[in-house]
Formats: sequence, structure tokens, C-alpha cells
Amino acid sequence: MAEDYYQVLGVPRNASQADIQKAYRELARKSHPDMNPGDKTAKKKFQKIQAAFDVLNDPQKREMYDRYGSSFETMGAGGFRGGRGRGTGPGGAEWATFGGPGLEDIDFSQFFGERFGAEPGGGFETFFDQFRQAAGPRKTSRGRARKGPDLTHEISISFATAVLGGEVQLSIARQTGHPETLSIKIPPGIEDGKRLRLGGQGEPGRAGAPAGDLLLTIHVEPHPFFQRRGNNLELRVPVTLGEAAIGAKIDLPTPKGTVSVHVPPCTSSGTKLRIKGHGIPAKTGPPGDLIAEVQIVLPKDLEPATRELLAQIDQRHPQDPRAHLKW
Repeated sequence: MAEDYYQVLGVPRNASQADIQKAYRELARKSHPDMNPGDKTAKKKFQKIQAAFDVLNDPQKREMYDRYGSSFETMGAGGFRGGRGRGTGPGGAEWATFGGPGLEDIDFSQFFGERFGAEPGGGFETFFDQFRQAAGPRKTSRGRARKGPDLTHEISISFATAVLGGEVQLSIARQTGHPETLSIKIPPGIEDGKRLRLGGQGEPGRAGAPAGDLLLTIHVEPHPFFQRRGNNLELRVPVTLGEAAIGAKIDLPTPKGTVSVHVPPCTSSGTKLRIKGHGIPAKTGPPGDLIAEVQIVLPKDLEPATRELLAQIDQRHPQDPRAHLKW
């Protein structure tokens, strides 16, 4: 059964000339026998690719192929012969003996520009030497210098370490099979889910090339009392009924140490006290704040006389604290 030239190049039948040339360019690099010395079928594959390109890249031949199929060469007086003067077309004897063009016969400059064009007589190796130089060290052949692969890891740190920064130990397994312990510096103020890139801590490079990087995803463990909102810290602060009623000074823990905070008289639960600069350190600018939310805590064993006194206070100062609540 005759080959479908469009399927050979992997393009649709309505493909543009640019699409056909692009597909051929990629297949020619991958399938040429010189690039596949151990593949006994490479020669035949390349024949098919070259034959398909010779037809589909020529508008006149492509039109006849679309109309008559692979038998188009027998149509007309002399048929369509030769392509670019190298043989008799996809069905000719020259292709059967692989007498068709090698990569040195392909004008790669039409696809890659002059810098990739093979020098006269330079042949296949000249072209690929130029291609490697332009592609850079990461697109090199086997045995040449190549940067090592990156490693990815995840690590959990305490809430305090995330706020203040610090150093943690991480054990990683190399491809060599030997585990290695690294000391990782955690910058102050890092957020949950952030990723650190540690240059040169990945797998070693090849032939003297640099090692890859270590990509470390940070997970921050929750704190039993503090929560983070941006660069601010939030804390619920229990106070007694008396402290809330007559006012008081209370001590609060912060990342910078203990601070004294004034609770104004007649403070209700839910009131928020702001302690400037005692939140999360910022990369630029001032640190965040500590937001302390007051929560009034009543004794569980109030005597009847005390309860009566509180009831009298309510009667003397009537109010509806839930008047603003709506569905």
C-alpha cells in the first residue's frame, strides 16, 4: 500500500508550506541514519520522509499528488521526475538503494538561517557542530558537559521559625544512593507554600558542568494561639470581667518578646488592640503589627450574690448588643 505523504510528515492535508517545512525539519534531524547508527530501519524511514517532503514541498507536485495520489508521477507525457535533480522521485530505483540525498544534500539554511547552513563539503558533522554551538550547553550530545538535574523536596517548619527565620536540617537521597544532610537557612517572614531555590544543591553535573538546584517547598505548621494575616499576627487575649470593666495592663507574648498592653475601661469582647511593629518582618519596609482581640472570660463558679449584682448592672444600663444582627 502506498505511503500517505501527509501521514509520513505528520501534518494535515490542508497544512501550509511553512507547516510542512517545519515538520520535515524536525523529522530530518531525528531520523537521519547518521543520528541513529544502531537503528537498521533508520535508512528506510528517512527515505520515506525525504520522498514525502520532495512532493509536498513542491506546489505543482503536491497539486498532482492531491488529485491522483501516489500514482501522479505516471500521469502526463513525461511524468514528474527528479525533485531537485537527485533521483527519479519516491518510486524510483535510486531511492531503493538509498542513493538519495543525505543531510549534506539538504539545504538546511532555508529552515535555520545561514548560521546553520553546512559548509560546502562539510557534510553532516559540520552542520551538527554548528547546531550544537548555537543550541548551548544544555542541548549537547552524549558525553559532553551538561548541568545536573534539579531536585525537589518538601519540608515542614514551625510557626516561630517561619516568622523569625532560622536553620533546619534536611536529609536528601542522591542518585549515588548515599543520603546527605543539608543545613537550610530559612529567611524571616517566609509564607506557607513558598519555594526556595538553593543553587548547586541538586544532582551533580556531567563532565565538569555545574550541579542542578534544590527546589524546596515550605510548609508552615500551625500555632496553637497565633494566626497570620499578611504581615500581621492575630491573637485572642482572654481578660477577666474586672479587667475589661475598670481597665488593666496585661502582658502579651510577641516575636520580639513580652510587651505590656493597656486594656481601656469598659472594653467589650471582640475589641481589637493593635501593637505596632510586633508582627511579621517584611523584606522591605516596616514589619507588620500584632492584633490582639479581647475575649472576656467569666468565672464558672459565680456566687448567687455576684450574679445578682451583675443583673442589677444590666438593669441600670439597659442596651441591646444584638440590635445590629440581621439575616
